[in-house]
Amino acid sequence: MSGLNLASVLAHHADRFPDRACLVWDGAVVTYAELDRRVARTAAGLARLGVGRGDVVGLLLYNCPEFLEAMFAVARLGAIVMPVNWRLAGEEVAYIASHAGARLVVSEPELAPLAEAARARLPGLPLVGVGGAPAGWTPFEALREPGAVPPPAEVSADDVHRLMYTSGTTARPKGVMITHANLYWKNIAHVVEFGITGEDKGLACGPLYHVGALDLTTTTVLYAGGTVEIHRKFETERALDALERGGITNVWLAPSMVNQILAHPSLAARDLGRVRLIIDGGEKMPLPLIERLLRAFPGAWFADAYGLTETVSGDTFLDKRTTVRKLGSVGKACLHLEVAIWDAADRPVAAGALGEIVLRGPKVFKGYWKDPEATVAAFRGGWFHTGDLGYLDEEGFLYIVDRMKDMIVSGGENIASPEVERVLYEHPAVLEAAVVGRPDPRWGEVPIACVVRRPGASVSEDELRDWCLARLARYKAPRAVRFVDALPRNPSGKVLKRVLREQDAR
Repeated sequence: MSGLNLASVLAHHADRFPDRACLVWDGAVVTYAELDRRVARTAAGLARLGVGRGDVVGLLLYNCPEFLEAMFAVARLGAIVMPVNWRLAGEEVAYIASHAGARLVVSEPELAPLAEAARARLPGLPLVGVGGAPAGWTPFEALREPGAVPPPAEVSADDVHRLMYTSGTTARPKGVMITHANLYWKNIAHVVEFGITGEDKGLACGPLYHVGALDLTTTTVLYAGGTVEIHRKFETERALDALERGGITNVWLAPSMVNQILAHPSLAARDLGRVRLIIDGGEKMPLPLIERLLRAFPGAWFADAYGLTETVSGDTFLDKRTTVRKLGSVGKACLHLEVAIWDAADRPVAAGALGEIVLRGPKVFKGYWKDPEATVAAFRGGWFHTGDLGYLDEEGFLYIVDRMKDMIVSGGENIASPEVERVLYEHPAVLEAAVVGRPDPRWGEVPIACVVRRPGASVSEDELRDWCLARLARYKAPRAVRFVDALPRNPSGKVLKRVLREQDAR
């Protein structure tokens, strides 16, 4: 299908309006024509390093123009781009790179220990450095050297464009295969639903390894020929300055980011009425937070949204007419997507009845990388099973109630409790361990651990926290450890995490 490749969309825009601002970075503007030229040369440079169709290229970067340049260049070659969460521990990055079979990783000096951890697992893995190249790395600028430039690769709808690792519910993260067709239909749906045009300017202040910042803001705006301002990391005051004076029309914000914006001392003195669209995601936003946000941004449409990495996010959301009337809901399904609620026997339930949220449509992912069993289980009955509990009201609005899979969402980041439990079980003094979420005013949730010590063993809370911090990303390490005599279990032996959460709340 012509134009299915995201790199072809960039080339089209560069031809139609070459001098239009595409990216803004530290006040400097990159036009569509300039980015397209860079992408073509970078693709040629990657090809010289051996990257070809179907190869996996990791992007272990803070937000920067080179992230998007590399993403488009990888797509131009028909290769697979793999954004990597820079908040992970070295062992986690190494596992992801190894499991994906990464052909090359683009990173930067500040994140060199993580990139080197990947190379230690994959000896000979080429590393490309943005903003500096440690010994043994190739400078990113060297990729742009003049040479034969390949045209955008023709891709099929089923070809994988992107691989994103999600915590899931297992002890190891799973690779989500997002195809070119998934992204194509996602972009069409979001451009139409959110009314995005070439006049829009999005703010990418959340991490681009996350579907929220990458897809609910960046790729949608660029697909429509608009402009994206990129911030290296989320800084509250800088984000507020951009939202007030930078001509920003839309932004994706995780609830933890909203919390920091609403707590900033300068908020009351700012005029934020020019922002027309705020999309949230990553976790359910509390109603009081939504109400305060609407007061701070009086001209904004707040699209309270629900979505997953597996569906390139933005599956349901509140439209302008229902934002206030249906506060607490995450709206209705977007264009090209169906949402339903099924019971434990995979049968549809009546309006108002609680069940599992299932989704179907062309933006739903292809499957899990190298995990056919998990893929089959996820697509029972031809629908994607989210593992989330919710219900549809009489008007078809979706309400999220809980997560079936005991996922902890902290600051918009998914934390799979079995992953943390696996690390705790590796400690010689731990007999049993269970990890649950504790409500937190800043992060939404933080993980806490309930631990049964081995008979005769001695270990402190600080020792276990340090053990986890050495093996996991900081946000995944338990904030607290409670020592118990036994874990509560049901008759079949399953740990009752609901009981643990109730005990922690007392």
